[in-house]
Order: sequence, then structure tokens, then C-alpha cells
Amino acid sequence: MTHQVHAFEPPERFVAGTVGEPGDRTFFLQARGGGRVVSVALEKVQVTLLAEKLEELLTEASRRFGVELPETSPLSANDNEPLDTPVDEEFRVGTLGLAFDVDTTTVVIEAIEAGEGDAEAELSGDEDDEAPLDDDDDDDEPDDDLDRLRVRLTPEATRAFIDRARRVVAAGRPPCPLCGQPLDPAGHLCPRHNGYHR
Repeated sequence: MTHQVHAFEPPERFVAGTVGEPGDRTFFLQARGGGRVVSVALEKVQVTLLAEKLEELLTEASRRFGVELPETSPLSANDNEPLDTPVDEEFRVGTLGLAFDVDTTTVVIEAIEAGEGDAEAELSGDEDDEAPLDDDDDDDEPDDDLDRLRVRLTPEATRAFIDRARRVVAAGRPPCPLCGQPLDPAGHLCPRHNGYHR
């Protein structure tokens, strides 16, 4: 079966967003450009890790290659709009790959479809001069059959993506001050209170 690569180099818009109520949200990465909109589903922890690793990638690119980075995205650039509708899931993300392309001074993000054997999410990254997305050997050929979403972002667009991703993750249910687990509107059974309803 042939795989499909949804490439946006660069996208008009690339954001993390959710559908659903806190506690029952589905997380998406969504890219728009050239009259197309592609949405891929992923886990909350993947969005969190992606934001963290992108921050590290930008810092490393600045240190190693002297890339000038924006401190924070300007408030006027904050994208607080909802996801473009309809939100049709192309695939569920299993692996996220990151690279920095020195020649074009851009960040490349690749979301790869979860394969049949994927039990948990992975995040891989490279900051080399050639900036390969994968360190695949010939043994890892099954990845070639998986769909992909690939975007290429400027450092400014990457910073804006990071800021929005962090806001989206933080907009969920507040944590319990005692145990740190998410609080439902009706409360929860707190292990720090020996299971009493809190």
C-alpha cells in the first residue's frame, strides 16, 4: 500500500488544537495551505513533548549555527482561533521527527502515522547540518509505508506554535493541589485523602 506525504513547506497556518470538553479532549496538529487542510490526531503528552523539544531545537540552532531567535512571539501574532472545520482526522500520530535545516534556516516537523506495533509515542530529533528527519537503517523500512505530515516553519512561526501549544495544553482541567491528578467538575477521588471525594 502506498503512503501519502502531506507536505506544507511552508504552511499558511500550523497549530495544535483540541476538539471536545476538558477531560474528554482530542488533540490535533492542523496544517493549512494551498487550499488544503490536514488534521492529525495525537496525545496530549505528544503536544507537550513537541513544544519542549522545539524549544530545545531552537536554542541549539542558536548556539550552534548563530540563528537569531525571537524571544517570544508578539501578542499580535498569537493565533487563538479554533481549528479549521471540519476537523477530519487523516491519521493518528505515532512518531514525531524534528530537524533544523541550516540552509533555509527553518525547522522541519514530521508527524508519522502510528504503525500496527506502536505501543507508545516517540519523539526523535536531529540538529545536524544536513538535518535528516530519520536515522532509519534498512531494518526500519515499515516506516516507509506510513502516512506523514511534514511542515517547514521559520523560527518565528515555530515560536508562535510553541506558545499556542503550551496554552492549549494548559487549558485543560486544573490539577488537584494535593495529588496533581486532573480535577473533574464533579471532583475526584483523591488518593491523598484515602479515596474520599474531593
